[in-house]
Amino acid sequence: MANRPNIKPERPWFSSGPTAKRPGWSSQAIPHELLGRGIRAPEVVERFAHGLGLTRDLLQVPADWVMVYVPGSDTGAVEAAMWSMLGERPVQVLAFENFGKVWATDAVEHLKLDPEVLTAPWGEWPDTSKVDPARDLVFPWNGTTSGVCAPNADFISGDREGLVICDATSAAFAMPLPWAKLDVVTFSFQKALGGEAGLGVAALSPRAVERLDRYEPPRPVPKVLRLRDGKGFDRLLASGSMLNTFSVWTLEDWIDGVEWGLSVGGLEALIARTQANAAALDQWVRRTDWIEYLAGNPATRSTTSVCLKIVDPRVAGMAEDDRQALVRRMKALVEGEGAAFDIESHRNAPAGLRIWCGCTVDVADIEALTPWLDWAFETALAE
Repeated sequence: MANRPNIKPERPWFSSGPTAKRPGWSSQAIPHELLGRGIRAPEVVERFAHGLGLTRDLLQVPADWVMVYVPGSDTGAVEAAMWSMLGERPVQVLAFENFGKVWATDAVEHLKLDPEVLTAPWGEWPDTSKVDPARDLVFPWNGTTSGVCAPNADFISGDREGLVICDATSAAFAMPLPWAKLDVVTFSFQKALGGEAGLGVAALSPRAVERLDRYEPPRPVPKVLRLRDGKGFDRLLASGSMLNTFSVWTLEDWIDGVEWGLSVGGLEALIARTQANAAALDQWVRRTDWIEYLAGNPATRSTTSVCLKIVDPRVAGMAEDDRQALVRRMKALVEGEGAAFDIESHRNAPAGLRIWCGCTVDVADIEALTPWLDWAFETALAE
């Protein structure tokens, strides 16, 4: 039986979304003046525009790109781009984890586009040599549910004809993004900076705006996904205007997180914090014989949503349901001690652990977490 640790993480939140709040966060620090105001009030619209501006600065979005808010978190942002832009050209989708598979399903079953779907087993990166620059491409930069991320952008042509729609929700603010190789970059408040859920952001390149101006999709587009008006791209959205009624509290909480990111050194500092957290967890993985990464190739291994599989011989022969039950027992043990919350893998992923290592987590909490994982594994296995 493993010894029960004595030291707990000060902030035991390791969920992959919503993620941990920034260090020092307090609800009392969130401005309250605009709560209860009309969403179209000039002061509220100005505040939403201010949030977009701060986000642009922190994420280092190119000056000639536009940014819009979309309801429905990152899912809404990706689907707004797909519903509003796809259909002019053939489509490819990289489906190597849960959400890539969702985008493929959207393209096949709902948009009726007959895309080419490039798949890979859990933990692996697909064969991107098949990516065709003449086609539109939809893919997640970082697979939140598989712990696999793009190794680079070499598979995307610099003189491509198609658009590249990149779901960057667990990569934005944590990994460098190759803006010159992308056309739509989406993310949500609830991932890298620990914001409240419900709002997504889509950053649109000049090529993406040109597509919206020129191409009218041959399908009805729900209002909450509509990036076009009667003339093309709805430019009012780039001013902070809303597609529907958004939460002012959520926006204020987001601004708080972005201001924190700017105050600690900007994007480079956030990436460094993420890498330090992943390195601290990696030290434990390397010295622990019962656990291993789901992503076998270090070049395609996420530094944010780190997915782990149990490789102990006592577990290897178990059925998947039994492995899932073991993980649930581990989760209950650490949560019962208040040592860690939400460490289980995604419900559609293989049984295992998933530890968020993004920038709002502290290295000291990662280091305090790992002895509890050892204790929980041995305790759960003995039950």
